[in-house]
Amino acid sequence: MMRPGAQQYVVARPLYSEESFAEEHEKVYRQRKSMLDHVKQYFTCDAKRAKNAALSLLPVIGWIRIYRIKEWLFSDIVSGVSTGLVAVLQGLAYCLLASLPPWYGLFSAFFPVVIYFFLGTSRHISVGPFPVLCLMIGSVVTRLVPDDGPAANITGFEGLTRDEQRVLVASSVTFLAGIMQLAMGVLQVGFVVMYLSDTLVSGFTTAAAVHILVSQLKFVLGLVVPGISGPLALIYTLEIIFNKITSSNVCDIVISLVIMVVVFIVKELNDRFKSKLPVPIPIEVIMTVIACGVSYAFDFRTRFGIDVVGHIPKGYEPPVAPNLQIFQETAVEAFPMAIVGFAVAFSVAKVYSVKHDYTIDGNQELIAFGVSNIFGASFKSFAASTALSRSAVQESTGGKTQVAGLLSAIMVMIVTLAIGFLLDPLPKSVLGAVVIVNLKGMLMQFREIPYLWKKDKPDCVVWFTTCTASILLGLDLGLAVGLGVELISVVLRAQFPRCSVLANIKGTEIYKDRKDYMDIYEPEGVKIFRIPSPIFFANIEFFRSKLVEAVGFNPLRVLRKRNKALRMIRKLLKKGDLQWTSKGFLNTSFQPIKELEDESNMEELDQPTDFKDLPVRIDWNGELPANIVVPRVDLHSLVLDFAAVSFLDISALKGLKMALRELIRVEVEVYIVACDPYILEKLHDCCFFDDEVQPSMFFLTLHDAMLHILEKHPESTEKKFDNGKIMTTVTVHHPGGNLRSRDRNKIK
Repeated sequence: MMRPGAQQYVVARPLYSEESFAEEHEKVYRQRKSMLDHVKQYFTCDAKRAKNAALSLLPVIGWIRIYRIKEWLFSDIVSGVSTGLVAVLQGLAYCLLASLPPWYGLFSAFFPVVIYFFLGTSRHISVGPFPVLCLMIGSVVTRLVPDDGPAANITGFEGLTRDEQRVLVASSVTFLAGIMQLAMGVLQVGFVVMYLSDTLVSGFTTAAAVHILVSQLKFVLGLVVPGISGPLALIYTLEIIFNKITSSNVCDIVISLVIMVVVFIVKELNDRFKSKLPVPIPIEVIMTVIACGVSYAFDFRTRFGIDVVGHIPKGYEPPVAPNLQIFQETAVEAFPMAIVGFAVAFSVAKVYSVKHDYTIDGNQELIAFGVSNIFGASFKSFAASTALSRSAVQESTGGKTQVAGLLSAIMVMIVTLAIGFLLDPLPKSVLGAVVIVNLKGMLMQFREIPYLWKKDKPDCVVWFTTCTASILLGLDLGLAVGLGVELISVVLRAQFPRCSVLANIKGTEIYKDRKDYMDIYEPEGVKIFRIPSPIFFANIEFFRSKLVEAVGFNPLRVLRKRNKALRMIRKLLKKGDLQWTSKGFLNTSFQPIKELEDESNMEELDQPTDFKDLPVRIDWNGELPANIVVPRVDLHSLVLDFAAVSFLDISALKGLKMALRELIRVEVEVYIVACDPYILEKLHDCCFFDDEVQPSMFFLTLHDAMLHILEKHPESTEKKFDNGKIMTTVTVHHPGGNLRSRDRNKIK
């Protein structure tokens, strides 16, 4: 019954198969380009293309031309100064994660930013140190140059101090990661980041936050803990910390607790009152300045033995060439660094580009970060990406373009060249506390587990596996494990889709899963089978097994039984034990007829049933002579709904054709509906059709096929006499127009 006020649509049109529709409606011919045409077009150059290439490689040209000095400059200056103060502090703090002297973090907050200003497509992200990348670099640094014991046997280490060796390792692995990013950008493979789902990135960054938290405990507690890398490094580090915890420095603990409590409270107030505050309170910077002054006034280093930042050299160091031997030692770790650094930066950039309505280019972002890391590594900085908190500061303080980023780099440069000495007495425990407080966002991602478990269990498994593997095995191996589990989950979802049998919703042309609705109509002898995924080599057997389950019999087994029965009937007729009369077959033998044991040629049993040399065509659903038993097949029509099938590969084509042949040979008419035109074209190109499997089985819609079946088999609708109806025409009503209903219904 129709709900009151509901709109109707009424359309009267012919019943269409794919062939009849193609005959009646002419398609537009589109000439497809050959591979040679694409190559020629790629290497063709004209003035317009050269201009577009220049704008693409130097996006700064595009937005600097429309820069609104009066409207944007002041906002960019405020944002640049605010972001620069945070960048100085985070550069020093995150450098501890990389197991390097703190001032090298200032290099990473300067050189990559300058390059990104010219090459980047995002106007709002703040380029520089990212804690996860710093931790990944730290694991490589401590592996090649451990705290205890000799460094790795690398040629370029001779005559260098331990810190210089570590800087060389960090800059070399950064250089290599930059080369990988640049190569991916040039080869236009920025899409690789799409394989890192939000779930995987969330699990990975949560595990990284746990690693960062543990790595900062030694600074917060004032302990000397050697850097450990490799699987279970976090467990071994915690074991050492717990064994030494009685030796903790009370002054470091107190400083850290005060910093963490104050910073946490003020950051919460910033979030709560962000609409009322013109600029977020830079509490990390304020507390750092206070802690630095108190430490200098009371001489914490001498009186309490706390570890401080120490002397920060003025100026920049001369460029150095990367070490090729380190390339060989760190190639495996450099690739996940390149991917993670780009993935995080691109994700943040995408959020801000949507918010502020401009576009970003993934491939150009790869080029920008690749060149930034290569250039920065030459001046002894380490891998750069973007820190979420720093980017939030740059955007929330009114930053409009990367001019704010350039000004933040100038702020870092001022500290490096002029006032860095003021940070000498800064306790490292302050930096550790600042890092830990900024982990809140990443650690709170644990709350996603219950949600994912309720909404999408495979995604929850990906999250949990990635997080656990990254915690126990290390970030590089953990990312590989997570990516593997994610790809397996995708393959399993495609390999084992939820197939269903559809039925008609009474009185409509709508077809739904028959398990989900009460008021449905299923004509006798008709099955509608739907597979909601591509069909390819990995799931073709699953498709065939589900198809057999849906129709209720194995067509190949039925075919073999029928052909075996025909063999037996022919032999009995030849021997005279069976005769044909006007009343049917007559058994003339007085002895019981035994079933034939001859299975010499199984291939013949798979061929279509051949009734030649027989006086009549056998009715397989009727009574058979000589007590022959063949499985009954009540199905006369099968409809395959291909609406959700996006592609077929060669293996699937072969398997599908075999399945269709088996069904056709047991006298089941097969129809395929809603097939994608490109799949249909591929079937023609691959010689899919023959005398048995014909193009006439393809219909435009599911309802077209059903109407065709009901017209061909009217008995299907006469075996039931309830009030079910199936619409034989569909009608469209436009609001405000006259409704003309020409519905004709078939009664079941």
